[in-house]
Amino acid sequence: MFEIKSKRPASTREDNRLSTRGGENGRVGIIKLKNGEIKTPFFMPDATRGFVRSIDNEILDKKIGLEAILINTYHLYLNPGMKIIKEAGDAHKFMNWPLPLLSDSGGYQVFSLIHKNPKLGKITDEEVIFRSPADGSKHILTPEKSIQIQFNLGVDMMVCLDDPPPNDYSREKIASAVERTISWAKRCKVEYEKQIKKRKISNEDRPLIFGVIQGGEYLDLRKHCTEELVKIGFDGYGFGARHIDAEGKIMEEVVRETAGFIPENSLRFALGVGTPEDIVKCFSYGWDMFDCVIPTREGRHGRLFLRKSNFQFSIFNFQKNTFYETININNGKFKDDFSPISENCDCELCAHHTRAYLHHLFSSKEPLGMRLASIHNLKFYADLMGALREN
Repeated sequence: MFEIKSKRPASTREDNRLSTRGGENGRVGIIKLKNGEIKTPFFMPDATRGFVRSIDNEILDKKIGLEAILINTYHLYLNPGMKIIKEAGDAHKFMNWPLPLLSDSGGYQVFSLIHKNPKLGKITDEEVIFRSPADGSKHILTPEKSIQIQFNLGVDMMVCLDDPPPNDYSREKIASAVERTISWAKRCKVEYEKQIKKRKISNEDRPLIFGVIQGGEYLDLRKHCTEELVKIGFDGYGFGARHIDAEGKIMEEVVRETAGFIPENSLRFALGVGTPEDIVKCFSYGWDMFDCVIPTREGRHGRLFLRKSNFQFSIFNFQKNTFYETININNGKFKDDFSPISENCDCELCAHHTRAYLHHLFSSKEPLGMRLASIHNLKFYADLMGALREN
């Protein structure tokens, strides 16, 4: 099914829904899914609880031009619960989102919960036992259950349950997480095949499934994890745990080398990436897919991303902040600034409102300001993806 169009030899696999072309690292392509095609590279905003805060889906699709969004298995499982999702039909129908959806496994949220407060759960080689932070109810999450939930969500792409340890864990603990991740990936793949058969899903309509590569800062562990996941066989592979160090800087060597461990004919998902400069770097290393809360979270706090007027873009000659800048609209200097937010953007905010008006909205604590700023930032990210594809 993979028809590779690149400088490297094409794969002979018949099961191929990814077509790529490009240089040795950065590449572009198309993913063919049940609910539409996606051009790579692409960015997904995090619709954690089934919505992108304050922005309706028509804006995301028609005005911003996003091709897919990410939903969170853990949060939707807890609220509104799978009974409601199933009664609606699936997550697409519940959300009224017609384009592709990717669901994460919920593992990162559960493990983060337990790492922060061990009283809220327990991790074993068999399962994860945790309590809802909302009402204290007890839940059990296994690799099999995570896959079952994601099938019930009706998504186009799903992610295996993995063990994402903090980067500051010891090598011994991270190695243990790698082995648990590999073991759970095997169980996820078995359950995935069972669900495909049980639901009589055709090869063309089946959701893509991703394994997650753990190993922290240790390249040998990342390589070992990748090799074992490839033996199991997945459509794509994600970079697991945090991609940044304690100082918030991208772990360039680890991220770059891990991309090289993944087969050319597989999708490469940089989970949780990230800032515009980190996305550009990761794309140049060979990563295809990105998701992050940054554009909407920063927008809600009044920080906006602006493309520089002397926009020059090259992924192979990249220096931080050469193609964009940021402003904080809460700054008093914008109180009487009647210029548009950005002359290089045609989003709803830039087309109709001034910096002074947006400053007024934020100073008045009007939710409209957060909505417009989030729309602008997502449009910036969508335009960045377009620039990467065209470069």
